[in-house]
Amino acid sequence: MTTTTLTTALLLLSTLLRFSTTTLAIGVNYGTLGNNLPPPSQVANFLKTQTIIDSIKIFDTNPDVLRAFANTNISVTVTVGNGDIPALSDERAARRWVADNIKPYYPRTKINRIAVGNEILMSAVQDWIAHLVPCMKALHHALVVAGINDVKVSTPHTLGILHNSVPPSAARIRPGYQKSIFAPMLAFLRETKSPLMVNPYPYFSYAPKVAKYILFQPNRGIHDRFTGITYSNMFDAMMDAVYSALKAMGYPDVDILVAETGWPSAGDPDQPACTVENAITYNGNLIKHVTSGKGTPLMPNRRFETYIFALFNENLKPGTSAERNWGLFRPDFSPVYDVGILRNQKNNPANPKPSPKPAPGKKWCVPKPEANDQQLQGNIDYVCSQGVDCKPIQAGGVCFDPNNVRSHASFVMNSFYQSQGQNAFNCDFSQTGVLTTANPSHGACKYL
Repeated sequence: MTTTTLTTALLLLSTLLRFSTTTLAIGVNYGTLGNNLPPPSQVANFLKTQTIIDSIKIFDTNPDVLRAFANTNISVTVTVGNGDIPALSDERAARRWVADNIKPYYPRTKINRIAVGNEILMSAVQDWIAHLVPCMKALHHALVVAGINDVKVSTPHTLGILHNSVPPSAARIRPGYQKSIFAPMLAFLRETKSPLMVNPYPYFSYAPKVAKYILFQPNRGIHDRFTGITYSNMFDAMMDAVYSALKAMGYPDVDILVAETGWPSAGDPDQPACTVENAITYNGNLIKHVTSGKGTPLMPNRRFETYIFALFNENLKPGTSAERNWGLFRPDFSPVYDVGILRNQKNNPANPKPSPKPAPGKKWCVPKPEANDQQLQGNIDYVCSQGVDCKPIQAGGVCFDPNNVRSHASFVMNSFYQSQGQNAFNCDFSQTGVLTTANPSHGACKYL
């Protein structure tokens, strides 16, 4: 056996041993582009006590979020803003950033990773791209100097970094980025034992003729003529394309982390793929798949740390309706749908179950997303003065938690609507109420 062959064999053995002990992690991307979202302290308590989620990724270093997740044992990935990358390639600036954004919260808050920007290589901003790897190295050095050795540094990529990704075995890193960006980046990730972060989104390739392939449903599959492998789902094909590109550059041992993936549950009329049913099917099957330990055809026996996009529907996100409907939960913590991550429903990620479908014609009255707390408090005061039972939202009541105006208003507005004969005008509330066919009940709090 040659020295090169022995080195390769030892490298692959080390890879298998490391990946075989990878911690099971189902995380969520916790975005905050909404004016109706609950405070971080309630979010942290909800995730810790009501879900199996053990990791979050945030898109900044929001101190309120970092304080809220202290002592929860939930891992937190923080993000460096894209525009901050050039300045933070300077080691003194990187040390100040770590001192300001990591040290005050760590280790009480389980910060485990710094994501440097988001999808920088596809931004076309040359200043960001040129400083990306130097920034990653400077932040890593700043962490070491601060005595923080278990916070990893990486950066998320869209799959636009790939060239010739179909079939998966032919995928390569885009030629313009191979030597100048990816070679030093992958060397850094290998040296620091950090994962390559990728954002695979089969949703954006949706077409009716490949719907089953995209949604992990039984289908004929797509054949890779070079390996003889037939892929039964697009997620595996995307992940193996990334792996093939890394292997071609000599870095098959660098772990791959799914930083974002998901499916919107609603959209505009010209977005027919955005349905609750498709979101349940994709996310439910995804969670079952990535936690099974089955891996992919080219990466067998692997569990992928995976972050679902997103935790909440965010009503201030720009763009189409789909952009505001990626959430697993509404702002009042009621599930948009259930894919087995709620503890109190005794589900698990291996057995996702859709929320029960409402009976034909069944509707509930809930606040409109744009309704503010002052308006909703007025609704609460009015309903409770009309003889409707408001004890469930009082301290100790089954609907007291989450303890916020929107959640309480949702319950009493629906109680009023149901008790008054289920007329649409009984859910008007000065144009702050809306009827929905999605049952907002959660936990022990059952809506009429």
